[in-house]
Amino acid sequence: MVLLAAGALLALVLQSRHDTEREARNRSVSVAQTFAHSLGLQDTLKTSDPSKTLQPLAETTRKAAGVDFIVVMDTNGIRYSHPQPDRIGKRFVGNIEPSLKGQVHTESVDGPLGKEIQAVVPVTGPDGKVNALVSAGLTVKNVTGVVDRQLPVILLAIATGLALATVGTALISRRLRRQTHGLGTQEMTRMYEHHDAVLHAVREGVLITDGEGRLLLANDEAKRLLGLPEDADGRHIADVPGLDRRMADLLLSGREATDEVLESGDRLLVVNQRPTHPRGRPEGAAITIRDSTEMQVLTSRAETARRRLKLLYDAGGDIGTSLDVVRTAEELAAVAVPRFADFVTVDLADQVIDGEEPRAGSDMRRTAVSGIRSDHPLYPVGRLIDFLPSTPQARGYGTGRAELVPHLADAPGWQAQDPPRAQAIVDYGIHSLIAAPLMARGVVLGVVNFWRSQKQEPFDEDELSLAEELVARAAVSMDNARRYTREHALAVTLQRSLLPRALPEQSAMDVAHFYLPAQSGVGGDWFDVIPLAGCRVALVVGDVVGHGLHAAATMGRLRTAVHNFSSLDLPPDEILARLDDLVQRIDHDGEGDDVNGGVLGATCLYAVYDPVSQRCTVARAGHLPPLVVAPDGTTEIVELPAGPPLGLGGMPFETAELDLAEGSQLVLYTDGLIEERTRDIGEGLELLRAALSHPDRDPHESCRAVLDMLLPPRPTDDVALLIARTRTLGPDRVAQWEVPFQPSAVGAMRNAAAKKLDEWGLGDLGFATELILSELITNALRHGSAPVRVRLLHDHNLTCEVWDGSSTAPHLRYAATTDEGGRGLFLVAQLSEHWGTRYTPEGKVIWAELALPGGESGTEAALAAFLDVDAL
Repeated sequence: MVLLAAGALLALVLQSRHDTEREARNRSVSVAQTFAHSLGLQDTLKTSDPSKTLQPLAETTRKAAGVDFIVVMDTNGIRYSHPQPDRIGKRFVGNIEPSLKGQVHTESVDGPLGKEIQAVVPVTGPDGKVNALVSAGLTVKNVTGVVDRQLPVILLAIATGLALATVGTALISRRLRRQTHGLGTQEMTRMYEHHDAVLHAVREGVLITDGEGRLLLANDEAKRLLGLPEDADGRHIADVPGLDRRMADLLLSGREATDEVLESGDRLLVVNQRPTHPRGRPEGAAITIRDSTEMQVLTSRAETARRRLKLLYDAGGDIGTSLDVVRTAEELAAVAVPRFADFVTVDLADQVIDGEEPRAGSDMRRTAVSGIRSDHPLYPVGRLIDFLPSTPQARGYGTGRAELVPHLADAPGWQAQDPPRAQAIVDYGIHSLIAAPLMARGVVLGVVNFWRSQKQEPFDEDELSLAEELVARAAVSMDNARRYTREHALAVTLQRSLLPRALPEQSAMDVAHFYLPAQSGVGGDWFDVIPLAGCRVALVVGDVVGHGLHAAATMGRLRTAVHNFSSLDLPPDEILARLDDLVQRIDHDGEGDDVNGGVLGATCLYAVYDPVSQRCTVARAGHLPPLVVAPDGTTEIVELPAGPPLGLGGMPFETAELDLAEGSQLVLYTDGLIEERTRDIGEGLELLRAALSHPDRDPHESCRAVLDMLLPPRPTDDVALLIARTRTLGPDRVAQWEVPFQPSAVGAMRNAAAKKLDEWGLGDLGFATELILSELITNALRHGSAPVRVRLLHDHNLTCEVWDGSSTAPHLRYAATTDEGGRGLFLVAQLSEHWGTRYTPEGKVIWAELALPGGESGTEAALAAFLDVDAL
């Protein structure tokens, strides 16, 4: 009845407060809305001092409306009015965000007047925009005043109800006592017997102690679980024989315990203890005990299964993160330590590391070792091991089935491999082994060895199954890495066979180069240095889009084509045009085949440098522009006509001519050097300029500086870099004459050439040179047109050039014995190392190269055969 009365009082108070608060909210909203819509408020807000008018008006309205405050504020919450004038101009306490959106918002806050129930109403203009806010409300003390006045009446009513309830309860209790006195002793005895039978029959131990630490009651299950004697009831807990000490301490403490786990002998008990309060004060405790030994065993097995599943799950994510055989082996060894084994070693067939399939009877190389300690006596990484047939590794490698050696000390077949090391392993504490073969697609790649030392129990059959499953999952990643290694090695071999192994001999430039294939697969970048006639040299850099064997093969085709076109001595724009036609034909040939039949895209930059004129002619097809480093250190990106990438067709290529001072550096590169995920091309070009702004460095030093600044740790694209420092063929090594357009000039040119050869110390070449010049000048005068010029270049060979204004192409003929002419070019070809023709805007140049005396040359033999005398 007391609870009912208290509940009723609480309900009345809450209801009253709810009604009062609702009334306060309604009144606040009404007053605020009325004031917000009052006439003249909009005009007053536009005045320079709204508070002067609004403060007295708000106070008058507040007193008339019976609220505790009316506050007018701007949209930032700054007050124009307040019952406390010192609060004017300060920020309003409350949430005004809903009202700024045009909503009426009520809330309870701690304001300047105390706990307040307030309403905030927007003041909107004709255009619907919120111009100001009005808040009105009551403080909580005024709201609860009504409840306080009603409280005496409510308490009087409750007291009257309690008095009536007390009288009624007394009457009912008296009636019940009379009825209870009629219960007989047999019924009461039977009731207690039933209670005792249930207490001792339950499969949960029950103990009851008093406040002095005596054991009042222990049922049969409690005595069995705790090993208590039959006469334990009535004894002090400290004197009960056979009771575990930790259990006795818990019972004597009297504290509350919930599902505490204690060991008692070979049992695992779950104990719950609650203090009892029979007469309102602690006088003992009630304890229940459950045997959870079997549950613990099941839980342990479930936990073991969970850990093994977690190991397999983690292995799926941690093994095979890279397509590298050695890295995959290291990941396999690391994932199993220490969760499954104390030491793990991975032995792979030697061919597997190189990407090949293992052969029968192959030796195995220790590829990875992981363990809880580093001072183990196991074979180190890199050791080539020839396992004896008696060892579990050899048996597993031969049969493809995992081998379990529970006790290494008793395994003579394993110890026969290396008795001293085997004894050291056993002495170290390693006592159990699982050797599981790595098998993928029916091929055994190697053996994984799991060693145990810390845990005293040896490996069992369940752990053998786990090792087989773990290794089977890792074998797939290992085989993928092996196959990738093979494909990558093939692609790299193909690519390197297609790239220049050494730069050719030439004296026009000092050249340094660098090439690095991408880590994810070789691509189609290439570079070339091609000597041309007239001491000139061609520099080439290109890039085929894509990676793999197809890109490398396409690069080889394009590089071969560039060499062939260069032998024709074509200008750069014409070479790029022919390459463009070639790529279009390749794409056309690939139509109807697989997606790798054609060229996905290719770029190229072709530059020709002449050391005599110090002029460089450049053209590019969609490639990045070159950089020129002047001798004073000025570095600039050469602005060239871009030209379309190779294979698009339909658009011409343009050339640009650069005048390079002696000692200038011309830098050609591919996008793999400057483009990276963490930076764009513009930033890469600026870094490249910064690395090259040291003219005192030679090309090799500049190349190292560029790589140190720009080369990423793991390039995702091929990187090609070519840095060439220009040289000049000085006037002392160049002789040039204008030839009068008349036959008599041939003899004068021979004499002038012979004199110049004597100055150069090349008199031994005089006869061959005079004969070549006679034939070439005669052909120019007879079949060409003016002007005719002769030029000799003294470099690592002697170059004879005859210029004329005709574009008529000369042809090598093989004259019959009865022919009177037609042997001129044949003689030139026999006496020179190389000869050829190149065309200029003014006509053509026929040139011939002769090896300098003392070098390996066929000129002397040809000359001797021509004169029909023995070679000197």
